[in-house]
Amino acid sequence: MTEIDETDVEIVKKLEKNARGSFREIAEELNVSEGTVYNRVKKMQEEGIIKGFSARTDSMKLGKRLVAIIGLRVNGGHLVEVEEELAEEEEIRCAYDVTGEYDAMVIGRFETRAELNEFVKTTLSNKYVERTTTHIVLNVVKEDFRTF
Repeated sequence: MTEIDETDVEIVKKLEKNARGSFREIAEELNVSEGTVYNRVKKMQEEGIIKGFSARTDSMKLGKRLVAIIGLRVNGGHLVEVEEELAEEEEIRCAYDVTGEYDAMVIGRFETRAELNEFVKTTLSNKYVERTTTHIVLNVVKEDFRTF
C-alpha cells in the first residue's frame, strides 16, 4: 500500500464534501495539476481507500424514519457468519464487532415498527443468535460517516 500524503488527504476531504466536484476544481483549490488529482484518485480507488462515490441522503425524507441500534449475543465461533448475513440485509447500515456485553452491534433504518419487528424476529430465529437488545433512536443529533 502506498503512503498517503497531505495532498491525498486534501483530495479525499474535497471529494467527501462534494463527490460531484470536478478534478479541475479540486486541482485549482489544491494548486496541483488536474492529472495529479486524476492519478491520485485512481490509485486510491485501486487500493480500496476510495470505495466509490455516492450522494449523502436524508433517510428520514426517503421514508426510513426509524433508526435502531441492535446489540447481539452470538454463540461460539459463528460471529463472523452472523455478521456477514446481517450486513447483507438492506436495512442494515453498519455492522460492528464490539467489546462488552454484546458480541456485535448493528445499526439499521426501517420504514415502520412492523418492519423492525420482522427484522428482529428473523434475526432471533438464527440458531446462532442467543439474544438481541434493540434501542430505538429518538432523535438523530449527528450522523456523518465521512472520514474528515
